[in-house]
Amino acid sequence: MTMTRRMALASGAALPLATLAPLAASAQTAPAAEDTPRLSHRIEFGNMTINVLLGGEGAGTEPQKTFGLNASAEDFNELSEENFIPADRSFNNYAPVVIEVGDEVILFDTSVNPDSILAALASAGIAPDAITTLVITHMHGDHIGGMSADGTLTFPNAKLVTGQVEMDYWAQSGNETFESKVRPFMDDFRLISGDDEVVPGIKAIEAFGHTPGMLMFMLTNDEGNTLLVAADMTNHYVWSLARPEWEVRFDMDKPTAIATRQKVLAMLSEEKIPFIGYHMPFPSVGYVAETEDGFRFVPATYQFKLAAS
Repeated sequence: MTMTRRMALASGAALPLATLAPLAASAQTAPAAEDTPRLSHRIEFGNMTINVLLGGEGAGTEPQKTFGLNASAEDFNELSEENFIPADRSFNNYAPVVIEVGDEVILFDTSVNPDSILAALASAGIAPDAITTLVITHMHGDHIGGMSADGTLTFPNAKLVTGQVEMDYWAQSGNETFESKVRPFMDDFRLISGDDEVVPGIKAIEAFGHTPGMLMFMLTNDEGNTLLVAADMTNHYVWSLARPEWEVRFDMDKPTAIATRQKVLAMLSEEKIPFIGYHMPFPSVGYVAETEDGFRFVPATYQFKLAAS
């Protein structure tokens, strides 16, 4: 029997969600380049080159137990339907970012484990020993998981940077992942605050609430254009971006996280600043547009290609 295009599409749609396993291939054992799934997205941004990495992805169920905790089931279902996504399932990804500027190769966050981040870096053609600076936006496990293993830093030549407030909190928290991944290197970190620069053109912005001391980072290139590395300021492109007032389970201080989302999303919308969100749909780059009752995510398409031409 000859399979038509429609039949092929239907058979693909019938695959179980269980096939959507997290990506965790080892960079050392990755298949040949032509067979390797694309785990990186490159952007030319003035004097900066940005590589957004796909550090993992996977499906989930019962999303309202994570997003929209203070929303009614009716409102949650209605918003989901308006945006053509199911209200009972979700799909998530992790998007660390590498910024190349001058002699610096700066990695922001490390995904869930070393294998995942190394596979994504390999896709971008970046060796782990090429990373000159590792910036941790906050200490949740999906951001520090790939930083080290068995007391060995994944990026042997990297200077370490994170927020002072963030480090102060987690150092006394007793968190198991922090103790294994970060504690052995605590004395090596440069601790910064809002408005401090990682390097010229990359400035920290306080985004407290999701964690006690989370930082975002505003990039300003040599042409004066800006782009925000937003970390987990907003965790889902619909449920926590369209409705920033909806509570998110992983926000440690929910009222502060809501205030941060509302403020930052309004700024991005008003100033038309592009951003990279750690949990936005890969390649995780886009814009924010204001609506009558909130905001909407507008994925970037060819804007950066035109700017670089």
